[in-house]
Amino acid sequence: MKLDDIKNNSSNKILVHSIIWSFFIVTSLISFYESYLLINPDFYVQWISGITLFYLNYFYFVPKLLLHKKYWSFLAIVLSIITFFTIVRIVYFIPDFREMMPPKVYDATGHQITRRMPFRRKAPFFMIISPSIFYVFIIAISTIIKTLSEFYDNQQNKLIAETHRTTTELNYLRKQTNPHFLFNALNSIYSLAYKKSDLVPDAIVTLSEMMRYMLYETDNKTVFLEKEINYIKNYIELQKLRLNNIENIFINIHGETRNKYIEPLLLISFIENAFKYGTDYKGVAYVKIKIIINDNVLDFWVENKMENYIKDPENSGIGLTNIESRLDLLYPNTHQLTITETENSYSVHLNLILDKTQVINT
Repeated sequence: MKLDDIKNNSSNKILVHSIIWSFFIVTSLISFYESYLLINPDFYVQWISGITLFYLNYFYFVPKLLLHKKYWSFLAIVLSIITFFTIVRIVYFIPDFREMMPPKVYDATGHQITRRMPFRRKAPFFMIISPSIFYVFIIAISTIIKTLSEFYDNQQNKLIAETHRTTTELNYLRKQTNPHFLFNALNSIYSLAYKKSDLVPDAIVTLSEMMRYMLYETDNKTVFLEKEINYIKNYIELQKLRLNNIENIFINIHGETRNKYIEPLLLISFIENAFKYGTDYKGVAYVKIKIIINDNVLDFWVENKMENYIKDPENSGIGLTNIESRLDLLYPNTHQLTITETENSYSVHLNLILDKTQVINT
């Protein structure tokens, strides 16, 4: 969190606390609506001591004692302070109670005479405990607020830590995906250049469009589905330039792509994999891609034939491993991935609930 955000958050808390205390104090003044001259010193002592006790408990007793499971210390200190404040108010500030106290009588020598005063009434029990009830209420409210605040802060810190971890992992996976794509694309252009093909300029233009998309669009958490599909089309066109036979390359897209969002570069690894293993040594490929969008649900299929291609166990499957990890991180409960591999074919089906709004990194 930035320093300015922390300052603003602290200022907001102070403002909220001030408003709440003002509300309670003003509300308690209603009992003196006939004449504010009737406000006695105990009114001020009550609120000053109550607010003091609230913040002592809020900033020290709860975080230092209660949340550290020092229950007996917490209870002893709180009860001691409540008792002290109650006695001080009863003896020195509550006028009705002081009037019931027997007057002090002294003899000729100045010594106090203790005697029974049968005409004096005993103070009602409620009058004695009412200050204590007020302080117990203050302690209870501050304890609840501080406990909930600490719980919320802990949950937020865990969420921030998890978000940072996820973001770091996603950035790592994206950095792996981009060089992987660039390596494959440069290989395609190299093949054209080696053959001295007139299609090299077209290939470079297509690659530049794709790189522009990767540089300026994919930093956001989500992108327009329409742009992502256009990126896929450019990739397929780039692959077609280097192949000898493109009759068996199919792409079908059905449904509305506008105003829908998806994690960038999510599908390209499956398509890269299909061209990698679906192209034989003669430059003949069989790749079939189908995308159906129904409301906010995307169904993606890609299938390729496998013409006795020998996998490199150390380097193959990097893209697919990355995409599976990203799916687990970004769409943990909103996707279903099915991969079917036979002796002669390899197919992928991804069912995905698309994002409803664009998410921009800040």
